[in-house]
Amino acid sequence: MERRNFIKISALSGALAALESCGSPDHQLIRFVPDEDLVPGIATWKPSLCTMCSAGCGLIVRVMEGEAEVVRNGQTGLMQMGLAKKLEGNPNHPVNAGKLCARGQAGLQVVYHPDRLTGPLKRTGTRGSGQFQPVTWDVAMAELTGRLSDLHSSGDAASLAFLSQPLRGQRRELVDRFLKAFGAPPALAFEPVDDAVLRQANLLSFGRAQLPTLDLARADYLISFGADFLGTWNSPVAQSIAYGEMRQGRMGRRGRFVQIESRMSQTGANADVWIPCPPGLEGVLALGIANAILSDKTYPHDTHSRAGSLIAGWAEGLPDYAPEMVEKQTGVSAAIIRELAHNLTHTGLATAIVGGYPLAQTNGLFTALAVNALGALVDASHNEPALISFTPQPALGGSAAAHNAGSFSTIDTFSQSILQGQPHAPKVLLLGEVNPVFAAPPNPRVREAITKVPYIASFGSFLDETNILADLILPSHAPLESWLDDVPESGASVMVASLAPPAVHPLHNTRAMPDVILDIGQKLGGPVAAALPWKSYDEMLRAAFLPLRKQAGSPGSADAPDDDAFWSKVQEQGGWWSLPKSANGSTAPGSASKNEPSTVARPVAVAGGSRPAAKLLQPQFDGNPGDFPFYFVPYVSQALRDGSLAHLPWLQEMPDVLTSAMWSSWIEINPKTAERLKILPGELVEVSSQHGNLRAPAVLSPGIAPDLIAMPMGQGHENFTRFASRLGANPFAILAPLTEPETGSLAWAATRVKVARVGGVDEGKLILFAGGMSGFPHEQERR
Repeated sequence: MERRNFIKISALSGALAALESCGSPDHQLIRFVPDEDLVPGIATWKPSLCTMCSAGCGLIVRVMEGEAEVVRNGQTGLMQMGLAKKLEGNPNHPVNAGKLCARGQAGLQVVYHPDRLTGPLKRTGTRGSGQFQPVTWDVAMAELTGRLSDLHSSGDAASLAFLSQPLRGQRRELVDRFLKAFGAPPALAFEPVDDAVLRQANLLSFGRAQLPTLDLARADYLISFGADFLGTWNSPVAQSIAYGEMRQGRMGRRGRFVQIESRMSQTGANADVWIPCPPGLEGVLALGIANAILSDKTYPHDTHSRAGSLIAGWAEGLPDYAPEMVEKQTGVSAAIIRELAHNLTHTGLATAIVGGYPLAQTNGLFTALAVNALGALVDASHNEPALISFTPQPALGGSAAAHNAGSFSTIDTFSQSILQGQPHAPKVLLLGEVNPVFAAPPNPRVREAITKVPYIASFGSFLDETNILADLILPSHAPLESWLDDVPESGASVMVASLAPPAVHPLHNTRAMPDVILDIGQKLGGPVAAALPWKSYDEMLRAAFLPLRKQAGSPGSADAPDDDAFWSKVQEQGGWWSLPKSANGSTAPGSASKNEPSTVARPVAVAGGSRPAAKLLQPQFDGNPGDFPFYFVPYVSQALRDGSLAHLPWLQEMPDVLTSAMWSSWIEINPKTAERLKILPGELVEVSSQHGNLRAPAVLSPGIAPDLIAMPMGQGHENFTRFASRLGANPFAILAPLTEPETGSLAWAATRVKVARVGGVDEGKLILFAGGMSGFPHEQERR
């Protein structure tokens, strides 16, 4: 679907309805009076923030006059108004420096989506039936406030639960304040593919429970263990910009890059050297490289314990990880291991990073600690700032700078408390933008648990597998219609607090979730109202941001001499960020993206010295290898991520970078494995685990190990708008509920499967560009 057609779809449908009514007053659309002054043909660029992933990129929105179908006071009509026409990266934002990925561009479709909920809905049918009736905001707010008031007055406030995706910035601060004053437990955050393991490893290794910022622009040599840093991991836009500098931005100096993984990713396809490694053994390989470095007599001995104090045997030179021993476990030759070690220490600035499915194992924390130790060891050989740092977090509104990262243990504990009837199991559930019914494994029976909650209210903007179970839906504004704020976790070397006012007026009868909570707080009164003294969310944001004006290194003091001027400036530029530090340590104007890192990744002592050194942990997999001979690796989709973006047609029709497939699911199989199983390209295959099965067409890929089956996440929705429902298959549906024990993070790459040829070509579910397949199976002679 073309951009122009999609933006106009609401207005056109309304106009056609008016024409088809042939003058019938019962069907004609009302033409509303514009609520803003517009200059025809003149574009205005307004700041905003990208919400399509957690990277926190800054946007500028091209706004022009146009006609759209809107909902006002329960009536549908046409209105001339400012419409968002195009999204671009904010050139002044420290995270993305004016660049924007395809997912960010598609954020425009959230506003104009034809299946977006246009006003409050109350359930009329059985749960899950999708039968709702429109109600007014007064009715909806009265009902929800009444439910909460009854819960509180009965002394059962602890039975209120708030479940959402991980919250940041003042949204988290607001929800935390509301729940604490009400007497409810803290908010529950669910993220199907989380980074809890890496945050915990970074806390232990470097003292920061945070994702890293990579200064790739200075790198001469990089080894990545599974981190798809150019595609879906961490802060892809910031990392892609720096990677471009690393490869082509320095005259006569081109950085080299090695990717180690079991299934070739977009990032791996860009590497100089791609090395396959069995799932769960990446940490062993990392320590094998470290052993080769420590064996080099020219390497400073005093760095040994400092760099790897968390790894058992480090001070002795890691004798259990000699290259020949590691070769037997991983299949990577000892010669290659020693070559990698030599290159890391003799090719200028170098480091090692880890992310993605190497950490989605039962031994993921060991792997992360091992790679951190290797990176810190290499860093010790350079007398320059480390290539890995941590973006400093501003003191902003209490706990707002922290990140309530979600993990599988959150939804598991939540479900079990309901299914087992534990005391204070949720009786009222508030749902943010989250869909655990789709994105959780079959166990812990999330759908069954949520269905048993007596009352559910959702702030979702679209019907999905979870929202369809709600009793009341209070749809939020689209992001471009809302006040937005964020504190990016990584991607910048300076403190960043992003902020943006609404870029366009709301199209429909929706309300921003923060303003709804503030309104409920005032209606409840008492301690809840006292904890939420602001009349609107923008008032709360102003109160949080104003103290930044007096913070050391704050820009804009000269041209923003008072609070009002500072508040206006922050809105105009899309947020606040500290100035870079000059060579003498003072603050000076300049490009934030070119700064030296302010908080480098240096090893720290283990808290209290009580933590035992990490020993080799073999990965555990669900399923007997005899019955389930293949490792199953679902991976985050380049376009749809974990499935939360599957409702956007621009992303559905974006060809996959390696297979060119779109609008579909597929199963990636090594050609040798496919030949043995008599599977041809495009042929329908069934993948089965101990927890379920799914079917999808086969794509033959040489960039995958023969004993591994891979599949993109994102498809397989039962209910998620016309563009995603009943399309493809959902890999979460066959995953085992194994976890990394220390963090409770889902080990989503620890399930074993079997594969069977079903036969036939599933042409309706696999769309490939020319060249993606070498002909359909019925045109080929079966071997």
